[in-house]
Amino acid sequence: MEKLTMDSLLDVFGELFSDEVSIAISNTREYIYYRPSKRIDLKIKPGDPIKQGTIADKAFQSRQKVSEFIDRNVFGIPYHGMAVPYFDNEQIAGCVTAIYPALTEGKSVITVKSQDGWKPIPFHDVMFVEVRDRKTYVYSDEFAGTHNKALQEFEYILPREIFIRCHRSFIVNVHHIREIFPDTHSTFVLEMKNGATIPVSQSYSSYFRKLLGF
Repeated sequence: MEKLTMDSLLDVFGELFSDEVSIAISNTREYIYYRPSKRIDLKIKPGDPIKQGTIADKAFQSRQKVSEFIDRNVFGIPYHGMAVPYFDNEQIAGCVTAIYPALTEGKSVITVKSQDGWKPIPFHDVMFVEVRDRKTYVYSDEFAGTHNKALQEFEYILPREIFIRCHRSFIVNVHHIREIFPDTHSTFVLEMKNGATIPVSQSYSSYFRKLLGF
């Protein structure tokens, strides 16, 4: 069998990701591979240096996975990125970065429809997002309103360090979970700080436990 080249391997790796997502791979100094998506292109070229303030730079600094919004000051285009460093003999050797469209356009709030108008809710105040009766509801401690985006779109928008998809109908802010209770068939029920109860479905339970470390 013909030997698989590194370029071919990287191209296959890139095909595993959605067309929504651009993929960048770097060593500790520069990018060595880049595949733009149909939705977002940061115009990275192999050989370009790692800029300060990029999601890859933040992953190098923290030595762990980082997921957050990066404003337009770095590449000229705002984006939401997730970067994971990889290691060789316990030393950082490089980073793999997934680059998502910045649907929030730099805003760290969700603006929801209220009875008389619209109300912006900061990300940290959002307790959970629910899809019910074909509508998307955004809940804070003191307010609930509707939004026209689907739950899948909120997975791109919301910071992945604090928001977790736990059910096909729910995304929760882990900072607003009061307690976690076991339920039937290896599932869980979340009690939120406002008293609401939210299910963790079986398909998300292993992922949920892994992320929260229990």
